[in-house]
This record gives sequence, C-alpha cells and structure tokens, in this order.
Amino acid sequence: MNKKWNKQFIGGEWREGNSERVYVDQNPYNEETIAEIRLANEKDIDEAYKAAKDAQEEWAQVNAYQRQAIIEKAAQIVERRREEIVQILVEENGASHTKANIEISGAIGIMKESATFPLRMHGQIMPSIIPGKENRVYHNPAGVVGIISPFNFPFHLTMRSLAPALATGNGAVLKPDLQTMISGGLILGEIFEEAGIPKGLLNITVCSSSEIKDAFVEHPIPQIISFTGSTQVGRHIGELCGRNLKRVALELGGNNVMLVLKDADVQRAAASAAFGKFLNSGQICMSLNRIVVERPVYESFLKAFVDRASKIKYGDPRNDDVVVGPLINHKQIERIQKLIDQSIEQGAEYALKGEVKGNVLAPTILTKVTNDMPIAQEEIFGPAVGVIVVDSEEEAIRVANDSDYGLSGAVHAGTTEHGVEVAKQIITGMIHVNDQGVNDEPIVAFGGEKASGLGRYGGEWAIHEFTTTKWISVQTDPREYPF
Repeated sequence: MNKKWNKQFIGGEWREGNSERVYVDQNPYNEETIAEIRLANEKDIDEAYKAAKDAQEEWAQVNAYQRQAIIEKAAQIVERRREEIVQILVEENGASHTKANIEISGAIGIMKESATFPLRMHGQIMPSIIPGKENRVYHNPAGVVGIISPFNFPFHLTMRSLAPALATGNGAVLKPDLQTMISGGLILGEIFEEAGIPKGLLNITVCSSSEIKDAFVEHPIPQIISFTGSTQVGRHIGELCGRNLKRVALELGGNNVMLVLKDADVQRAAASAAFGKFLNSGQICMSLNRIVVERPVYESFLKAFVDRASKIKYGDPRNDDVVVGPLINHKQIERIQKLIDQSIEQGAEYALKGEVKGNVLAPTILTKVTNDMPIAQEEIFGPAVGVIVVDSEEEAIRVANDSDYGLSGAVHAGTTEHGVEVAKQIITGMIHVNDQGVNDEPIVAFGGEKASGLGRYGGEWAIHEFTTTKWISVQTDPREYPF
C-alpha cells in the first residue's frame, strides 16, 4: 500500500478529509490495496470552493505570459513523470501500457493548447448606433469551475477541463471518481503545485457522492460545472445547474456506430473496428457500440473482424503486450453479460465468445444482432459489440440514427466524398471517415448531440466554455437624450 496518496489537497495544503469514512483504492486486476484515504465531506468542499475563489482573484490579475509559462511548465512536468503516471494508470485504472501512453500524450496535447489560451482571450472594439459611443467586448474568466471527472480516462479527461479552466484565469475544485482518485485527481494537484500556481487555486476533494449528495454542484461559488460521465447522472447535474443558474458542460454517454458500406475496404474497416472497440477494454465514451454493415460485405467483414479480435491479448495489464485488461470493477462484467444474455435470448449469436477471468472479459462479438436488442440500445462500455447487417445505405443511416445518443461514430466507404456525404446524415457531434470513433484532438471541437451532452471542449470552443463575455460601452461625446 502506498501511504503517499492519503491526503486531500485543499487550500494549497495536503491534509486529511473531515469525513468519518475511509476509502480503500484497489487495483481492478488483482484487487490489491493501492492506498487508503479519509474522505472529504461538505465542510471540505465549502473550504475548497472558498480557497479557489480567493486564489482566483489573484490569478486573474497574473500576466497572460506568466499564466502561459505555468501551464507549459506543468506539461513539461507531466512528460518528465510519464513513466510514473503510466504505472499509476496501469495499477489503478487497469490500463494497458499502450492506452496509458495514449492518455498521457493526449493530456499533454491539451495542456500545450491550453497554454495558448491566455494570449487568445481577445477583446473586440465595435461600432455603435449611438453617436460618439464605442462598444468594447471582453472575454473574462468565469470565476471558479467545479470539475467532476470519470474513471475511464481519468488523467486525460480531467485535464481536458482543468487545463483550459486554469489557463483562462479560473480557479478549480476537482472531484475525481473514487476508483481513480490518484490518476484522475491527487497527482494533478502535485503537478500544478510544482508548476507554481497560486496556493488554493486548485483543490482536489476525494469524496463519496452518497455522502455529499448534491453539495458539490449546488455550492454557490462555482459558476461552471464540468461533468464527464453517464447520461443519467449528467441529466441530474444539468437540472441542478439550471435550477441554480449555473453554466454546465456535459460530456455524457454514447452509442457510437460504425457504418461499413458495400464499397468499403473490408480489411481496413476491420482494423478500425478492432481498435475503436477494444482500446481500454471498450471503456471509452467514443468506443464503437454498434457496427452496421451492408450485406454484400457482411460475411467478409465479420470474418476479418473476428480474426483480428481473436488475436488481441488480454489479461494482466502489467504485461506490455496486453490490450484488453480488467474492467474497473466486477459489476461491469455482470452488467455486460446481462446485455449479452438478453440479446442472445432475442436471437443474437456469438461470433466470438470471450472468456471471463476475474474482472477481465476477453473480446466478444455478437452476430445476427438487430438494433432493438439490448446489446445495440445500451451503452456497453466494455469489450463486447454487436454487428448488424442491413440491405441498403439508406437503412444503414436510419439504423445509425435510431438511438438516443449522438457522440461519435465512423463511416467506411470506397471514396472519401462518399463517406463524407453519409457522415453528414448521421446525427452526432463527431464522426470520422475511413477511421474509427475514438478520436480526440486538442484543437478541434469535442462534444455530442442528443443524450450525449452539452457544450464543446477543445481549442477556441474551450475558451468560450470557460470564459464569460462582458460588454462595456464608452460614451466619448456628450449624448443627447429625449428628456
């Protein structure tokens, strides 16, 4: 057990939480104890938000070049500590070495892009309909951002909110998922503390939602709540923010589809499907949930896909060649197996049946799937997938859109333009031609439609998410009023 990670980071100090509860952080593969921590409670959350507010007032006055330098230094620290963070992700998250390195590289990309934000918060001077008046529009920090982050890509997805929030001049209070309290929380406190942010600007509160209830979201200080997680919880947070007139950024679930059209390169599509489904054991909001294939290439695609999936190594993520490691806990195995069993009862069949070893589920593929089956309608969030055959491109588009979600997706077609024309007809925030659904670049808008969320992360869109707009008019000449 590592005794290092047993303190909250509040007000610039590492200290114990005030809850009576102690959380035991476990390795999802072998269930060994990694660390124990006394949890934070509502008192700690209140202190964290107050500390962030006080520090933010100082931070907002810091020269833009200084803010940029601190964010850049933090990115350098992450790169220097890469191997350490990889090991934490392997042990705490069950990540493979490949996934962990992808995650860290993605986070560094976000940090480098965010480091440009202090110099991109441009104002505007605009004309006025009033004689002798000038209009000025400013982009200012919103104040304090509350960040609730998930377990699946804890380091990357926390950084996706944290780096732009800090770079645009805000304070932050972070509530990581308990299961990844280190990789999605405490280690980020160390990184930004070393980089030189003001004391109290960033606070990490490791707490249980069952204990604090809605206190993290409803606290009066945060002006923005950034949440990444399930649609069910996201809807509740959105309701709370609406009631309390807070801005909210929600990156929620997905039922992402890949279309394999009859003119597609089948081998290329199968390679895309294997990566887009089984990276991080399918525990990615953008993972492929459904693969819809036109009948003329259905058999050849299924054969190629099963062949690739059957060769994927699974098991202990400490082994460099393992791709599919453990799911975050055994409840996820039980949930996915129930979806599989229900779908088989309705007529689906195994094309590849993956064995279960502890919290590891080997790659699993179902065939003879219809879009109304549980395996196609529910977000799987694991290494299982259904393949659906259709008789036309029109049917493929209709099936793709027959979902409450709209996060990511992919289209494989014989020509780029054919793929783009089909992609335009899919109701989703992101979609990729002749690729798979797991794509995230720091300069591009990231977000979904329908039940997949609100708002956009990445590049200039992140600047707008984490800033507020203020209009100041200046009357230079005396103005004549009608009375």
